[in-house]
Amino acid sequence: MPNQKILYVTTEMSPYQEDSNMATMVSKMALKMHQDGNDVRVFMPRFGQISERKFQLHEVIRLSGMNIIINDLDQPLIIKVASLPGERLQVYFIDNDEYFKRKQFYIDDEGQPFTDNDERAIFFARGVIETIKKLNWVPDVIHLNGWMASFIPVYLKTLYKNDSYFNDSKIVLSVYNEENLALSESVEEKMKFDNITGLKAFKKPSFQNFVIESMDMVDLVLKGDEFLEVDLDKAFADTKTTKSEYIDADTINNLY
Repeated sequence: MPNQKILYVTTEMSPYQEDSNMATMVSKMALKMHQDGNDVRVFMPRFGQISERKFQLHEVIRLSGMNIIINDLDQPLIIKVASLPGERLQVYFIDNDEYFKRKQFYIDDEGQPFTDNDERAIFFARGVIETIKKLNWVPDVIHLNGWMASFIPVYLKTLYKNDSYFNDSKIVLSVYNEENLALSESVEEKMKFDNITGLKAFKKPSFQNFVIESMDMVDLVLKGDEFLEVDLDKAFADTKTTKSEYIDADTINNLY
C-alpha cells in the first residue's frame, strides 16, 4: 500500500526515548511504512530529555510563530524537526519553553504529577492540528499513540468539527499500558474555553480516562500492548468503534 500519507502522533519514539514498547512500536511502524514508499511524518513533544545536539533538531521558522491560546493565555508554538538517524524520515517536535523545557516527563522531583500536564496535552494536540494544516499536507491515516495524542480526536470532534480539513483522514488509536496519572480538575474549565463540555473524563480526569474517552471518537482502536490492564481492557471491549487485537509493526499496513 504505497503512496499513502501517514501521520504518526506519539508521546514516545525510539531513539528519542529508549525504554518502552510504545517508543519501539512507533519507530518500527513509521520506518516500515516509510520504507514501503509512503509519505510518513511523525509528531511528538520536544521533552527536555531529548538532546537537540545529539539528534540534530533545528527550528522550522516558517511553521513556528503561531500562538496557541489556552485558558485565555497565549503560548508560542515552536516547531523543530529532525530526520530519524540514518533515514530520510522527518520527525516534527512540538516545543514551548513553558511546557516542555523541563527535564522530567510528567512528574516533579517529589514524584507528584505536574499540575499543568493537562495544558501540555491541550497545547500538544492543538499544535499538531494547526501545524499539519500549515504544512498543507492532508494525511490519509492519522495513527495516535500515547495519552497526549488522545486529546486530538476530542478536539477534532468539537472545536474543529466544522473544519473540513481532516474529513477524509482515518484515525487509528493504539492503546498502551501507560503510567496513569491524575490530571488537574481545572482541565474542564480550560477545555470549556474551547467550547468543549460534557466529557466523561472530566468526572475523574486522568491520562487513562482521556484515552478511554477518545476510543469512541476514532475510526479504529488497536491494542498497542498485547495484554491491556483491567480498566483499559474493559473500555476496549465496550467501545462500539471498530477494533483490532495487537499486531506487529510488519503487518500494520494490512490494518491501514
